[in-house]
Amino acid sequence: MKEIFAISHSDSNESLPRFPQGELLAYYQPIIALETRSVVGYESLGRQVIDGTVRSLGPFFTDARIPVQEHVRVDRLLREQSFAKLNGLAHPPTLFLNLKPSWIYEQFKQTGELHTLHLLRKYDIPANRICIEITEEEFKGSMSELNEIMNLYRECGCQIAIDDIGTGFSNFDRIAQIQPNLLKVDVHLMKKSASHKGYLGALRSFSTLAEQIGASLLIEGVESSQDLKRAIEIGARYVQGYLFSPAERDFHPKDAFTSLIEAELREHRFRLRESMEHWDEVGRRMIATVFERDIRDEFDQFMNPFPGARIDADLMSCEQADRVDRAIARILPRLDDSCLRVYLCDNNGIQLSSNHIRTEDGHWRVEEEYRNADWSWRPYFVPHLSHGESRIEAKLSLRYSDLDSHAWIRTASVPIGSSLLLLMDIEDNQD
Repeated sequence: MKEIFAISHSDSNESLPRFPQGELLAYYQPIIALETRSVVGYESLGRQVIDGTVRSLGPFFTDARIPVQEHVRVDRLLREQSFAKLNGLAHPPTLFLNLKPSWIYEQFKQTGELHTLHLLRKYDIPANRICIEITEEEFKGSMSELNEIMNLYRECGCQIAIDDIGTGFSNFDRIAQIQPNLLKVDVHLMKKSASHKGYLGALRSFSTLAEQIGASLLIEGVESSQDLKRAIEIGARYVQGYLFSPAERDFHPKDAFTSLIEAELREHRFRLRESMEHWDEVGRRMIATVFERDIRDEFDQFMNPFPGARIDADLMSCEQADRVDRAIARILPRLDDSCLRVYLCDNNGIQLSSNHIRTEDGHWRVEEEYRNADWSWRPYFVPHLSHGESRIEAKLSLRYSDLDSHAWIRTASVPIGSSLLLLMDIEDNQD
C-alpha cells in the first residue's frame, strides 16, 4: 500500500476532498523511552485510504472551512479504533491522542461529558495508558475552565501532554496552569536547532522548564542519527520520528529500536568522557599557568597589604587594582586561544580587577569599568567557592551562552589564596 504524506496544508487541501472519503483509519507512530530503550507508546494519527493510497488527515483537521462537528465526528471514529486496538492487550502501550482545546471545552460545556473517559470505560483500558495531547490552536475559551476539565482527565489517571511547544497554544502561562506530564517539542525547532544556536538554546530551556514543573520532554521529528544525538544532548526522555518508523497500522515489538538507541547512547557516553577529559586537561593547564613562580609572586605582592590575606574590595585603591591587573597581564600570553576573558573576584563575588578581553586580532583589551561588579548572582559562581583546601584544582561551570558575545562558553575558576578566585571564560565549541 502506497503512503503519501502532505508536505504543506495549502498544497494538500487542493488534492483532498473537503470531507474525507474512502476508508478512515487510525495509524500509530511509536514513541521510545531512552531509559528503557523500548517502545512505550504510540501517537494515534488519522489516515484516509482511497484506492490503496494513504494520505494524512492533518490537512482535513486544520481546514477552517470544514465544520467543527465534522472534525469531531471523524476524530471520534479514529479514537474509537485506537481504543479498540488496545482492548484485550495484556500490557497495552500508552496511547497519545491529539485533541484540540476547543473540542474538549465545547463538548464538556454542552454535554458535561468527556468522550475519551467514556471510551476508557467501554473498552476497559487503564487510564494511565492514555495521554491527552493538547494541540496547537487559537483557543478563545476560558483557561481556568479548561484547566478544571483537564483535571478531570488527570484525576481519572490520564496523562497530559502539551504538543508543539514553542508555538501557538503553548505559551508559558498556559503551561503553568495545566501542569502537563509531558512537553512535546515542535518539530520545526528541532530542525532549526541543527544550524542556529539560538534555537538550540531555546530547546535546552524547554528541557529546564520540563525539569522545573516535573514534566518529561518528548522530542518529535527525529529523522536522523544527528537528530537523535541532539535530542539526547538536550535531555529528552522520549523520542519519536521517521528515524524509527512512520505511522503504521500495526504496533512494533517493544525492543524494535533498542539497538539503535543503545548505539547512540554509547556514543553519547563516549562523547561525555572525551569532553570531561578535555576540560580536565584545560583545568590542569590553567593551574600550571597561574601557579608558575613569577606569576604567583605578582599575586602575593598584591595580597601583602591586606591583613590576614582578606581582601576588602571597598578599601582597594586604584593603585592596588592596577597591580592585580598587571598580575593578570602576565598570565595572558600563556593562555590557550579559547580563553576569551580573565578577571579576579573575591569570594563574595565582587570583581577586583578589570576585565581582560581577547579581541578578534588576538590582542587583549582592558575594561576597567567592570571593577567592583558583583557576580554573586550568576548561577555558576557559588559552586566555584567550594574549592578544597588540601588540593588546588580548577572548577568549571556548565556550558552557557555569553551575555556579550553570545558564544558558548564555560567559566573556569582557580583559587588564589583563601579569599580570591581567578576566573576565565573559555569558549566551548564542542558539539
